[in-house]
Amino acid sequence: MTQAEWVLKEGKRRWITPLDAYLGCGCLRLAARILDLKREGYTINKKTIYKNGKHFASYKVRSKNASRNDSR
Repeated sequence: MTQAEWVLKEGKRRWITPLDAYLGCGCLRLAARILDLKREGYTINKKTIYKNGKHFASYKVRSKNASRNDSR
């Protein structure tokens, strides 16, 4: 399973963080994989988590846009 496939599968199930991606599939660049999915037409929700004086993003895959033209 590729990193993008893992992010898509897990992102549809739950909110995922960079740590989840690293532990789940070895992905060190979750934001890059999210951008790849956005370019494929997926709608992604993002929330910022503040914990112990630090902040990081958490992502959830919502759906694939049906109106997007994939014939590029």
